[in-house]
Amino acid sequence: MSSPTPLKFLMPGWFALVMGLCGLTLAWHQAAAVLGDMASGIALVLGLLAALVFGVLLVASVLRWQRYPAALAEDLRHPVRHAFVAALPVSLLLLATVGVALGGVAKPLGAVWNAIWWAGSLLQLWATVWVLGRWLAPAAAALPGAGGAPVLWPSITPVLLIPVVGNVVVPLAGLPLGHGLWSAAQFGIGALLWPVVLALLLARRIAHSPLPERLLPTWFITIAPPAVIGLVLTPWQAPLPVVLALWGVGLFFLLWAAPLVRRVAGQPFGVAFWAFSFPLAAFTVLTLRVAGLGQSGALQTLGVLMLAVTSIAILWLAFATVRGLRDGSLLAPEPVANIIPASDRG
Repeated sequence: MSSPTPLKFLMPGWFALVMGLCGLTLAWHQAAAVLGDMASGIALVLGLLAALVFGVLLVASVLRWQRYPAALAEDLRHPVRHAFVAALPVSLLLLATVGVALGGVAKPLGAVWNAIWWAGSLLQLWATVWVLGRWLAPAAAALPGAGGAPVLWPSITPVLLIPVVGNVVVPLAGLPLGHGLWSAAQFGIGALLWPVVLALLLARRIAHSPLPERLLPTWFITIAPPAVIGLVLTPWQAPLPVVLALWGVGLFFLLWAAPLVRRVAGQPFGVAFWAFSFPLAAFTVLTLRVAGLGQSGALQTLGVLMLAVTSIAILWLAFATVRGLRDGSLLAPEPVANIIPASDRG
């Protein structure tokens, strides 16, 4: 049944739609070297759609903040949803990347991409400091229904990669815009914290508790960091074996998370499903980029196949989102999952 106040439940995670659409735009743009002008045209349409979706979400989010400030405050306190605040700055960074890729850096558009990039870069840095600052703040003894579990562990989910490791996205537009030094500095933050967050994710899964079922799609976010880092290293003229090594890491996480698709498919559709989109798109872009650098026909074929899979997946996500908005199943209170400590599991 539709909620009487759907705007109240528009959490920051909805900006994952923009991330996915921007990623698909960049994938089709990269494929233009193989597929020609058709791919460039599709990239332009997708880029405009991403900008439109961002504008709608931004206006709706401002209205939500004004009308339901308590709902936003609840998101910022939530052990999982708080990390989605970084989806907004990452969306800005990706929109700037799309703008640079499709429109170049010449004025006057270059000034627009530059402003968007700086806003995204500084907001992303703030999100990283704010999210990790929670780790140093005094914590309550336990969450309700957590069986005495420390507060920190429920917040260790793959969503944490967005605010913490999302800094690696900064150079994608920062380098062509001429901000190489700042891009390198912020890239270093994400590159340093990537293995830290990954280790914490594995520790939570093995020693503490599994993720709630509705968060299973977020395991696909683990594909994004090595894919984006590989893309960033190519303009810095990193040796091809290094870029290929990162591509291999991304491939591993893709194969590792792929068996979850069947379990995810059995769940009701939710915004968390969009966690598939940007990681698949980023890996597709890197595959096509590496194929061009290494002159590999096999990788080029794989890249085109990945482009098809990613496009179909995002098209399905878009239709499912429209259907969910129409029937009122998306902008509604989310179910509360109990956190079961590892010692209580059978």
